[in-house]
Amino acid sequence: MLDPVLSGKAASTACAGCHGDGGISKIPGMPNLVGLDPKYFVAALKAYKEGQRKDDMMKSSLTSVSDATMNSIALYFALATPTRAQTPAQGDKAKGKTKAAAACAGCHGDEGVSSSAATPSLAGQDAEYFAAAMRHYKSGARSDDTMKGVAAGIDDDAIRDMAAYYANQQPKAPNVRKPLSTEEWAQRCDRCHGLNGNSTDPRLAALAGQRIDYLEKVLNAYRTGTRKSAEMSAMSNVLSEEDVKNLAAHYARQRARAVVFVTLPGGR
Repeated sequence: MLDPVLSGKAASTACAGCHGDGGISKIPGMPNLVGLDPKYFVAALKAYKEGQRKDDMMKSSLTSVSDATMNSIALYFALATPTRAQTPAQGDKAKGKTKAAAACAGCHGDEGVSSSAATPSLAGQDAEYFAAAMRHYKSGARSDDTMKGVAAGIDDDAIRDMAAYYANQQPKAPNVRKPLSTEEWAQRCDRCHGLNGNSTDPRLAALAGQRIDYLEKVLNAYRTGTRKSAEMSAMSNVLSEEDVKNLAAHYARQRARAVVFVTLPGGR
């Protein structure tokens, strides 16, 4: 299976012309892509693709991009070293800090570093992009009831100052870890279920050679809690749907080996 981060890096080359190498903006008005949680990043891409965010170039660029590719690109940028946009910012940062603390910090975090996966961090963002986004929320061109209400009470001078403040803040990496590969997950499974899924413990199921659909069904049952097991729930609840499919395919390919269990008399 192709490493999703490497896959995302390869796919992200299409973004570099506008958003800069590694997603670090060097063109005023172009958003910085590092330091964003993948959940927000993917939601934004889908909004452009579906026309909820209006940008003909973005919509056209994303027409043939699959959800899996979006996820890989988002993961690559999330794991990149967070760096401020390399673009100029005009405005009074001190005044911007005061206004930002009152209007934005509750959702976007102190100094613009969000603690919510669904809410973007603003630290290090290109100032012109930030200002344009605020104006679009204010006019309704970008639809969000909460943001429209916040932006309505902020004039252009204050928007410029807030943009300068956030552009000057140091972005931080979101709380995202590189996902394990199928091989790494299988190594964890093998600790209990035996090498290549050939269990030598009568209390633990053999996975090798099982049907793919059965393995997927069982893993998803543990993920959702339909099947009860503290150990399996702890492992499976962090699996993605793709992880489940890949693990099921992995163990279905393994050669099942016969095991004979002999019960010995007590004390022997």
